[in-house]
Amino acid sequence: MSAPETPQSAAYDSAFLKACRREPVPHTPVWFMRQAGRSLPEYRKVREGIPMLESCMRPELVTEITLQPVRRHNVDAAIYYSDIVVPLKAIGIDLDIRPGVGPVVENPIRTRADLAQLRDLTPEDVSYVTEAIGLLTRELGPTPLIGFAGAPFTLASYLVEGGPSRTYENAKAMMYGDPQLWADLLDRLAEITAVFLKVQIEAGASAVQLFDSWAGALAPVDYRRSVMPASAKVFEAVEGYGVPRIHFGVGCGELLKDMGEAGADVVGVDWRVPLDEAARRVGPGKALQGNLDPTVLFSSTEAVEAKTREVLDSAEGLEGHVFNLGHGVMPSTDPDALTRLVEYVHTQTTR
Repeated sequence: MSAPETPQSAAYDSAFLKACRREPVPHTPVWFMRQAGRSLPEYRKVREGIPMLESCMRPELVTEITLQPVRRHNVDAAIYYSDIVVPLKAIGIDLDIRPGVGPVVENPIRTRADLAQLRDLTPEDVSYVTEAIGLLTRELGPTPLIGFAGAPFTLASYLVEGGPSRTYENAKAMMYGDPQLWADLLDRLAEITAVFLKVQIEAGASAVQLFDSWAGALAPVDYRRSVMPASAKVFEAVEGYGVPRIHFGVGCGELLKDMGEAGADVVGVDWRVPLDEAARRVGPGKALQGNLDPTVLFSSTEAVEAKTREVLDSAEGLEGHVFNLGHGVMPSTDPDALTRLVEYVHTQTTR
């Protein structure tokens, strides 16, 4: 008697998961960070009048938004529509996502007493995630769904600063000035993040991506000492599920090896480092993801194809390559440019 099919087994032989496992692929798989939403008019229509965080808590709306780019662009994987601060909101942190600003935290964490705000996350806190992923995997069939979470450093940056920052002065002041408080904060965030990813995998996500969006603000020695242990704890917590684990940060060219060593199976690369050089820095045994500059999509089709060709040439001979942008889709991107890009990568790389 064969084992019952799970959402993960339905997608197991997809080009995306094969590339993550560094196996031969029929074509280079493509998906885009922030493909769910942002640039699509159909996304803006269904989101009209609904605040960002509320939209993340409506399973049917999450399902529709996650599916929109799969329908439109023929991408090789869906990325779950959510936000990195959702688990923080779910445990009662007083925060909101303000249009044009980003996440704003009402009571920033600056002292040991403030850590009490961070209670454990339970699956019941995010039951809407389980429901939405159940709906999605039934619709997606053999198309993999990528779950995701914010990495402990990036979440800590928002919590300590109280919102987005260019300098991370409060977060770094804590990291340098009270390393034990900093370590305890990141450890607690690692536990919350691990539960959030486990919920997504157990509901049917076929891969997960940890976004350390702001890790590029760190020197390698500080990353290794003060940040990498918490990210490694997250990756270790989900290792037993056997799904690919992707690690991505912006401006992290100097950290690529360390980000791989934190426990990733796939290392995301932004547009600043060519993939062949990234492979040299990361070392063997990892697939790479990336890395077309998102702003290239505002240029002519010929220019997009030429720059895409550069990425594909740079990826020649990699153990595994998932084509993506070097950061998220920008809101004013022409959706048709994304559709053409997917088709171009597929036709250029068909084996």
